[in-house]
Amino acid sequence: MSTIDPDTAAPVSALTGPGGEFELVEQDVLGTRLPVFRNRARSLAELVAASARHGDRDYIVTADRRISFRRHADQVAALATALREEYGVGKGDRVAIAAANAPEWILAFWAAMSVGAVAVGCNAWWSARELDHGVRLTEPALIIADTKRAALLTGSPVPLLPLEQVDELAQRYPGAPMPAVDVEEDDPAIILFTSGTSGRPKGAVHSHRNVCSVIEYHRMNDALAAVHGDPIDPRDRRYLLALPLFHIACLHNLAVPRLATGSTVVMHQGAFDVDRVLDLVARERVTNWGAVPTQAHRILEHGDISQYDLSSLTTFSLASAPSSAAFKQRLRERLPVAEKSLVDSYGMTETCTALTAASPADLAEAPETLGRPIAGVQLEIRDPFGNPLPDGEEGEVCVRSAYNMLGYWNDPRATADAIRADRWLHTGDIGVIEHGRLRLSTRRSDLIIRGGENVYPAEIEGVLAEHPGVQECAVLGVSDPDLGQEVFAVVVIAPGSVLTEQELHDYARGQLAHFKVPSRWRITQEPLPRNATGKVIRAEVRPTV
Repeated sequence: MSTIDPDTAAPVSALTGPGGEFELVEQDVLGTRLPVFRNRARSLAELVAASARHGDRDYIVTADRRISFRRHADQVAALATALREEYGVGKGDRVAIAAANAPEWILAFWAAMSVGAVAVGCNAWWSARELDHGVRLTEPALIIADTKRAALLTGSPVPLLPLEQVDELAQRYPGAPMPAVDVEEDDPAIILFTSGTSGRPKGAVHSHRNVCSVIEYHRMNDALAAVHGDPIDPRDRRYLLALPLFHIACLHNLAVPRLATGSTVVMHQGAFDVDRVLDLVARERVTNWGAVPTQAHRILEHGDISQYDLSSLTTFSLASAPSSAAFKQRLRERLPVAEKSLVDSYGMTETCTALTAASPADLAEAPETLGRPIAGVQLEIRDPFGNPLPDGEEGEVCVRSAYNMLGYWNDPRATADAIRADRWLHTGDIGVIEHGRLRLSTRRSDLIIRGGENVYPAEIEGVLAEHPGVQECAVLGVSDPDLGQEVFAVVVIAPGSVLTEQELHDYARGQLAHFKVPSRWRITQEPLPRNATGKVIRAEVRPTV
């Protein structure tokens, strides 16, 4: 099913109907008929080549740098030429980017697109072990890494280009033309990682069609805003980028579409610091801000924020993790922009963008809702046998669209489990449709969402189980006022062993990204509760000392 907000039904129909600028038509996508935007770009390389038309307008702004669209396009052409000529990177090759947020991250991404390569966005918080797994899985022809991540790649046979030398490399090819590349819409373009319920991170593969569809969705939203009387030209909008570029929230739904719309990316670099971020918002007159609940919580806890001129903000959205109706109300009371513009959404790495979006009107009427399916998304609630359920009945959230990933890189079993007949993606989340809007009742089994980062217990349990002093363990999520959830580990030590929390913490820190390392522990000799088949009964595991 796909439903439209009654208040926007007419303008959406005009924009997406026959002859509309964002006309949706049914076409074959990998053997399944799906609604697609008729006027979409056919590859991301097309967008780079066309972006110079935005001229001297700001594309990327940081606390101390400004990069125009024209300069960025010239740099992309030069770097793409260098990747091709000096590293032999071509169509289908993977280019891994392992770095914290920086303008060079975006530059490297677009250069990879320009030669038809597949950009691999590595989690910048990964440990050496996790980074090694990502590299081995995707087999890149080149790794572009900043100094901190490069130090974790000692001994890797893959050629390494320091991120700090990207500009220098591009300067060797001044005036280079944009490379010509011929890719198919459903060719892989990007691999981003998502944790797996049964072990190590999986690489979700996104095609040119997937991401170009996301761009059209954002362009359509700009047009819809204009229909509703928004006086701001989309090119004058300035979007705060304060989440990692290796997430769909900031890559697919911020940095990429802004290249197409001529809007500005205002990039915060470094750890999230409320004063630095608010100062950047005020100084650069940011209009749009998408935050995870943890960031929003830290703003609320910061104290007086009236010293910052936030009057330029017109939209504030929450994403990436659940937030309560009470928390949203606190935001409306403390953050002026949230009072009338707060929106929420629901999506995942596998879907490239939001599946549903909740408008301020939706949240006012149903505070716990995650909204209605966005344009082009078909959503169903299904029973355990795969049968669609009527509104009001709880079941698994299943979705299909031109946004959905191709599958998991080099993991056909996981792909077949997630994407089933007629390309329906089974999310594993449990929800219900009420009056056309989605409400989740349970996120994917055992999932911990810590500060917007997905953490799956199976991966952590696998690492802890390798410790010789650990007999068995269970990892749970426990409530935390700042991060939403924290990671709690119950460790049963082997007979004769003596382990401390610090020893276990140090061991886990050497194997896992910091956000996955348990911050709370219970060390015991009591065996974990198990059912008749030997499976741990998580509901009976005590998450307290």
